[in-house]
Formats: sequence, C-alpha cells, structure tokens
Amino acid sequence: MGLKENLERIKQLSREAELGGGEERLKRQRQNGRMTARERIEFLLDRGSFMELDKFKTHRITDFDMDKRKIAGDGVVTGHGTIDGRPVCIFSHDFTVFGGSLSGAFAEKVCKVMDLATKTGCPVIGLNDGSGARIQEGVVSLAGYADIFLRNALSSGVVPQISAIMGPCAGGAVYSPAMTDFIVMVRDTSYMFITGPDVIKATTHEDVSMQELGGADTHSSRSGVCHLEADDDESCLLMIRELLSYMPSNNTDDPPFVATEDSPDRRDAELDSLVPENPNKPYEMADLIRHVVDDGQFLEIQKEYAHNMLIGFARMGGYSVGIVANEPAYLAGCLDIDASVKAARFVRFCDAFNIPLVTFVDVPGFLPGTSQEYSGIIRHGAKLLYAFCEATVPKVTVITRKAYGGAYDVMSSKHIRGDFNFAYPTAEVAVMGPEQAINILYRSETSAAERQALADDYRRKFANPFKAAELGYIDEVLMPRDTRPRVIAALKALENKRDKNPPRKHGNIPL
Repeated sequence: MGLKENLERIKQLSREAELGGGEERLKRQRQNGRMTARERIEFLLDRGSFMELDKFKTHRITDFDMDKRKIAGDGVVTGHGTIDGRPVCIFSHDFTVFGGSLSGAFAEKVCKVMDLATKTGCPVIGLNDGSGARIQEGVVSLAGYADIFLRNALSSGVVPQISAIMGPCAGGAVYSPAMTDFIVMVRDTSYMFITGPDVIKATTHEDVSMQELGGADTHSSRSGVCHLEADDDESCLLMIRELLSYMPSNNTDDPPFVATEDSPDRRDAELDSLVPENPNKPYEMADLIRHVVDDGQFLEIQKEYAHNMLIGFARMGGYSVGIVANEPAYLAGCLDIDASVKAARFVRFCDAFNIPLVTFVDVPGFLPGTSQEYSGIIRHGAKLLYAFCEATVPKVTVITRKAYGGAYDVMSSKHIRGDFNFAYPTAEVAVMGPEQAINILYRSETSAAERQALADDYRRKFANPFKAAELGYIDEVLMPRDTRPRVIAALKALENKRDKNPPRKHGNIPL
C-alpha cells in the first residue's frame, strides 16, 4: 500500500475507534447523564496533553461470530497525559463497546498502561464504566482480570492509584478498584457490587435495587468502599484533579508545594474558645482543623462514613499533610471498628507516599459494647495502632481535650514514635475519666459528695497535660491560638527526618 492508502487506513481506524459503539450509543450515553470515555479523558487531563496507546487494538476471538464484531480499541481508551503539568497514566472504559466488558485484548491494554505508570513513576487513573467479564471470551477474560489485579498489588505504595466509578462495576470488575488507593463514585449513575439484585433475590429472597445495593450513597455511608462522592461526571473528574494535587507522583518523590498567602506565623484567637471547657460538651473538630490549615482548605475523605473519625488532606505552610482526627461531635470521638479501619488505611497511604501526618486527639477511649467486641474491635483497633507504629513519615500530634486509656496510646502518641506531641492546657491525659476512675477505686465506700471531691482532686493531679509534660510525653503545652505556627515549625524541623523499620520482607498487620 502506498502512502496515500496508509493515511486513509489510519484515518478510517481512528474514526472507528473514536466512534466506539457508534453514534447512537454515544448519544444514549450522554442522554443518561454520562460523558463518553474520550470526553472524560479530555475533561480530566490538561488540554491537548493526551497521547493514546493501542488505539487500533482489537480482540482475537472467533467464536459466537465475534470475528465479525471487531471495533478498534476494543472498549477501553488508554494512554498518558498530564494534570497540572504532572504526568499521569490513564485508562477509560467505553460502555458503548460491548457494554465496556473486559476481553483479553482490553486487559492487555490496561496492563500495558499500568506497567508504564510504574516504570515512569506516575499515578495511574482508572475511569471505570463496564459490565464485567466478556462472556464470549470465557476464561481469557478472567485471566485478564487477574493480570490487572497483580499489577494493582505490585504498584501499591509505588505509585498512587485512583479509581473513578462512573457507571456499572460488578462481579470481578470491582476488585481492581478495591485494591487502588482511592475510589470516587458518581451519585445515581454508578454502582459496585459482587452479585447483583437478581442473584441476591434468587439466593436469599431479598428485594434490593442496584442503587440500594451498590450505589454511591451506600458505599459512602455504609460500606466505606467509596472515598469521595460526586454529583456528576464533571465534578467526579475535578475531585480527582484536586486529590492528585496533594500527593507526589510516586513513593520516591515529595508532595508538591503550593504557595499560599496564609502566613505560617498566623495565630488564631478564636481557637482559644473553640474547645469547650466542659469536657462533655461536643464541638466540631473539622472547624478547628480549618482554623489551622492553609486558607481553611480541608479535603475530607470518607466524610459520610465512620463520622467519629476525620481523615483528609490539607496544606500547612504550602506542603501537603494528612489529617487524622477524632470527632467529638459524634460518639464523643470514641474509636470503634469502622473509625479504626478508616484511619489505619489512610495513615498507611500517607506513610507510603511521604505525606506527613498531623493528628488531632480528643478521644475518651474505645467504644464499649458486645457488638464491638464480638465483631473484633481488638483486631480492628490494632490496625490503627499498627499503622501509626509502622509509619516513618513526620508525625505531629495535638491533644485538644481528652486522651484516655489505650486510645491515648493509639492516636500517634510519643510512645509509638510521635515526633512532636503538643497539648492544650485544658487537655486531659489519663487512664480514664476522673469520675470513672474514682468509681472504680472507691466504689460504694464513699458518698456521692466525697466521690465528687475525689474526682476533682484526681482531675487536678492526673487529668491534665502537665504530668505527661513532666515525663516528656508531651513536648509542649501550648495555647490553642498558637496551633498553626507550632505545627508548621514542627513540620519544618522534621523536613529531613530519617527513620526506618527493621529489615524484613513485610510486617503482618492484623487484618
């Protein structure tokens, strides 16, 4: 073939790939409130930066008349580009081609771009909108999923992996997103589940809709599978851009610096009255966090799940930090199973990608009850303890009010390699609350008035930060208004921190 014929062939294949399942199916996709696979990539990446790979690749199956149904690209668009000038690798399922189902060729395309991300040290983003394994390919499609799962595991902690669920995601297709670092779902148009409503009805006789079973609201508030929830495709993609702005490209880089006009020396007098003097009165920890971080910007992760624990990203003096905080306005900030697991995974992500941890503590202990004990609060609570113990990134802790019992130890205390540990003057650091301690020590031997006097004496002697400061467990008792400058100064001092764990293949976290 001559040059002219070759150019025509390239144009023809390009048109075929860009049309996917055809104009009618692309139109239907948009009518359902969903962008097409290519529109999503164009919206997410910097304009003109996308370089496509394997654009003309097709499946190789001949059974079921599949040899007559070949479409260039085979249902997934893959390649690389930039976000805010930083390289990323990306794949986007095309629901208009065989319902976005995965074939062997489809999997090979995804694996190639994932390998490229690991080799070049850049994040990999998956825009998921597919119906699962392509039935016509049988075990080939299952093998393709396993090839992707392996890369998810080997890339974990090496490059950030972000999954957007922008349509159906069922069966084996949910495991790859589940192995990535963050999942963003679109409300009303996306869902994730292992087995669908029909199978559940046939086996357990339960009636449930797809959204009730695996929609964004369900996974944001009940299962904790979803980290961020968006109203539509556009806001989902913008969330990914914001999320990436807080993290480095790989595990050998530092997070990006973002200049701010918010002075690192800013003192905030409102903080002096934000935490109530009454230890039983709730307040919003998120408000305190926004007073302290750069420009009041706090990207909260898993906001609707395990409300008694806050996690998310912010900046202090222009540098990214991971925030972990008890929320006293919900369950008094107690640690329970969901809160422990939520925070533990976030701590491990930050540690893997060199993001310092700032922890705000107001915790009365672990949530009591048979439900928690029977469900394994010992094992699940130990996950958070393990994560903080293992972390070697800079760790700064601020005790704002209560820090009781084992929960004091768990929340990035000095004893588990907390680097700088601060406390407000009204903080209470003790084995338990004064009233509970006196009730155990004296039980029914004293009157109520005597027990109250003993409790007040206990509070003066033990339930304050000064005893811990005498022992060196608290580095400084500071006024709340000084939180921002002290934390930023601590992070600055830890800029060149070097810490390491004993040589080993890997630890055995209590899963």
